[in-house]
Amino acid sequence: MARKYFGTDGIRGRTNTQPMTAAMAMKVGMAAGAHFVRGDHKHRVVIGKDTRLSGYMIENALVAGFTSVGMDVTLFGPLPTPAIGMLTKSMRADLGVMISASHNPYADNGIKLFGPDGYKLSDRDELAIEALIDGDVAPADAADIGRARRVEDARGRYIHFAKATFPDALTLDGLKIVVDCANGAAYQVAPAALWELGAEVVAIGVSPNGKNINDQVGSTAPQVLCETVVASGAHIGIALDGDADRLIVVDETGRVIDGDQLMAVIATGWARSGTLKGGGLVATVMSNLGLERHLSAQGIRLIRTAVGDRYVLEAMRGQGYNVGGEQSGHIILSDYATTGDGLVAALQILAELVRSGLPASQLLHRFDPLPQLLKNVRFKGGKPLDDASVQAAIADAERELAGRGRLVIRPSGTEPVIRVMAEGEDAGQVEAVVDRICDAVKTAAG
Repeated sequence: MARKYFGTDGIRGRTNTQPMTAAMAMKVGMAAGAHFVRGDHKHRVVIGKDTRLSGYMIENALVAGFTSVGMDVTLFGPLPTPAIGMLTKSMRADLGVMISASHNPYADNGIKLFGPDGYKLSDRDELAIEALIDGDVAPADAADIGRARRVEDARGRYIHFAKATFPDALTLDGLKIVVDCANGAAYQVAPAALWELGAEVVAIGVSPNGKNINDQVGSTAPQVLCETVVASGAHIGIALDGDADRLIVVDETGRVIDGDQLMAVIATGWARSGTLKGGGLVATVMSNLGLERHLSAQGIRLIRTAVGDRYVLEAMRGQGYNVGGEQSGHIILSDYATTGDGLVAALQILAELVRSGLPASQLLHRFDPLPQLLKNVRFKGGKPLDDASVQAAIADAERELAGRGRLVIRPSGTEPVIRVMAEGEDAGQVEAVVDRICDAVKTAAG
């Protein structure tokens, strides 16, 4: 059954436009609360957020919804998405909520839900909550209404957790690290964790004002980070996105290192130490063919899934792998976290950097990627991929690339965008293929 409100990463949209309104947030609180009120114990939900202006509105609406059905609420304030997964489980909460639209602009926001095990909800749970949103949820009796409180030490708990994933025998002494927090959820915790481990930290993107999250900073806009790394003479740069579940790295020359290269570094390092489980890593159809060839040469398998960290995680949990992620920088290390964690992934990269003694430019460039081009086509409505002319353009491209490349075309799960990606050994051919399909989609979309 298709989901009505939940996308690939929770409920997301432009603030004060359906479904991201205060009224809807209150309904989500009531519905999710009612779904997870099980048994006679006092139920609790924990809530974190990033730094968007609308976070205040959504947070208060959720509190109203949860408390109205008898759930107590613990508020953390700005914290990374993975921290909410971790704290949901460690605090024995029945439910966790992260208010964030990740790498989207400040005008968007979203609601991500975590179950008591710290993992994002299953499709079954989301469908059940959607049914309650559209139905009638009975409020609690007056004597059973929940309470809300704010916990001030949540940042310290997450910093301690993140540092514990870094090898005890190593420190970051002598490393100069630029960290870009995207004016987002990690603006306090990421610089603090790196400094406590011994690094000289140059922090950028750490002055949120409610409207500048992901604005020319962070993992989706690394230019300022590249310039700062070179200008400051840093050994490495780390860029997180608005909710800090995504990581991009910049080497000492200012070159951007994507998630495919980072996963290769972690997987080969863990294979060498005997900690890589399943003999492989899980990535999506968007990961470069160069990664697959590189891993194969090391005796490591690459398992591909549909795009979305939820599908990567499903494969990891179902097949026993502990490293997975996306080219965009969502990296899941299930020995430590229940979802992508940019800071924890960065610490594993930094551990390899310390062990190797190599410059980041040498350590992190593991393979030459095949020419790959991704373009986005925004549309206002309808289903342009169902248009006959678009399907014909796709079929022509598949025949042209047969045996020499790959084609991946899909609608975004979080915004009205068609993503068109082609990969092959001939860069000119790849660009031509992508442009033809994009032109067909634009025409079909009107």
